[in-house]
Amino acid sequence: MTQDEEPSFKVKVYVYDLSHGLAAVYAPLILGINIDAIYHTSVVVYDKEHYISEGIKRSTPGTTKYGTPREVLDMGETFVTPDIFEDFLDELRNHEDLKYDSVKYDIFDNNCNHFTDVLLDFLVGKNLEDRILKLPQQVLNSPNGHILRQMIGSYQPY
Repeated sequence: MTQDEEPSFKVKVYVYDLSHGLAAVYAPLILGINIDAIYHTSVVVYDKEHYISEGIKRSTPGTTKYGTPREVLDMGETFVTPDIFEDFLDELRNHEDLKYDSVKYDIFDNNCNHFTDVLLDFLVGKNLEDRILKLPQQVLNSPNGHILRQMIGSYQPY
């Protein structure tokens, strides 16, 4: 890297299956549709894994309670410095609506994958894949999705 070049940092998404394979087996029976997993995602950048679990958290990549990711998505590189990213996270933590506080968590409308999507947009100007981000709406639109919504409500798994 020359003196004029800004440093870049790799950005990855860790994708976990909270059902450990059970969603693929039981979704057709319960929902009437096929789904591969119940996704939890996090963003790995600056050698830290950033995710939602009772608020905004960070840890050493691969050491969260979610186990081993089922896949790792390479999202490219960012030129956002760690300091600027920390300022952004602080803004999210302290924003007046506290969208990423555990109280505002909603499994369908404001979950870990929405948080990942916001971080990706900020870091690399990309969105999380639709197969992950739009899965909750796909579930709600399934033959039994409205019943599931009533049963779960705004369940908070954390």
